[in-house]
Amino acid sequence: MTKRHHAPRAASLLLACLLIAFALPGPAKAETYTKYQTMFYDTFDTVVQLIGYSASEQEFTEAAALARKLFTHYHRLYNQYEEYPDVVNVCVLNREAKNGPVQVSQDLFDLLWDCREWENTYGSEYANIAFGSVLSLWHQAREAGLADPEHAALPDMEQLRAAGEHTRMEDLVLDRDNRTVYYADPLMQLDLGAVAKGYAAGKVKQALLGTSLHSFILNAGGNICLGDQPLDGRENPVWSVGVQDPDNPNGYVDILRAVRLDIVTSGDYQRYYEVDGVRYAHLISPETLMPANHFRSVTVIADDSGFCDFLSTYLFIAPYETGRALIDSLPGTEAYWIFADGTVRMTEGMKQYARSAETGR
Repeated sequence: MTKRHHAPRAASLLLACLLIAFALPGPAKAETYTKYQTMFYDTFDTVVQLIGYSASEQEFTEAAALARKLFTHYHRLYNQYEEYPDVVNVCVLNREAKNGPVQVSQDLFDLLWDCREWENTYGSEYANIAFGSVLSLWHQAREAGLADPEHAALPDMEQLRAAGEHTRMEDLVLDRDNRTVYYADPLMQLDLGAVAKGYAAGKVKQALLGTSLHSFILNAGGNICLGDQPLDGRENPVWSVGVQDPDNPNGYVDILRAVRLDIVTSGDYQRYYEVDGVRYAHLISPETLMPANHFRSVTVIADDSGFCDFLSTYLFIAPYETGRALIDSLPGTEAYWIFADGTVRMTEGMKQYARSAETGR
């Protein structure tokens, strides 16, 4: 969640987004609401953008301040690389939870509990928050390769295999009554990269819906949360979100249109480095200990941003047949795959959101 965890800043600015979010103009009407927008760059090492229609600038400014405050809170709480005064975060857990139960805040405990429930229900072979010992080796290799591309190298496979022996979710002991976390395996490490940003964005969305700003689109580095319909008088009052072209940070391959839903993408163009001309992305398969390469990107749409984030990682790493079977079993949850060869597939339910399904493109 710091700059060390990502590609260089120039790349992360282009990433704002994994998805390119925008509002299509509508016909002119008597305007009651005004469009406002703001950006900030100091959480989750990404660009966070809020666009909304509000009755006054003061109402929007207050809502934006709340969003930034909450993103800062969650950034510090879920951070595995830095500690902060008076905050028991993932970095503290990775150091202290092997020594005994550590009490954490409700916000952190809820995320860990939800992740364990998802992984117990759907399997942790494709998305595992206890995979930190392996991911840290890839993180070190990627950072070294970005700093010195001529000497970029892969992590040592023997070290990866050894680290892979300490990634069992069963060793994450959560005590709900006392709100404590304990690592039964002292070599286990948590990494919340697969869920943290989407989970935080979902919490911010719910907070914003509790303010006077209901009409908004929140974009946290491609984790898109949609509020109520845009209030600009358009005939078809929905938000339009572009699915990014993996080969063009300023282009998109499709447009998804929705309200009150969340859209998250995992892709190989987000964080990566190259070794001998081969791209190695940050999404690592627990089965092979190497970057998954079935797809260029996978986009998930549902009404829970944190679950979307978990699923987009799962689907990116899992073979298509496995991921498709899972998504088809989840009501109200749809997915959009871009394969390595550029082929596009989507669930039947996704067709109600995708412009390409309407145009036949």
